[in-house]
Amino acid sequence: MSSSNFSDELKRFAVAQITERGCSFREVSEQLGVSPHSLCA
Repeated sequence: MSSSNFSDELKRFAVAQITERGCSFREVSEQLGVSPHSLCA
């Protein structure tokens, strides 16, 4: 397994998009250019 090196700012942005705006994991992952599975890890 590899560990991700996403910044805290990026993590907060992704969480806010999902929890506050109701975006799906897929939508956020496409915006950020990462795998949806990366957001769940």
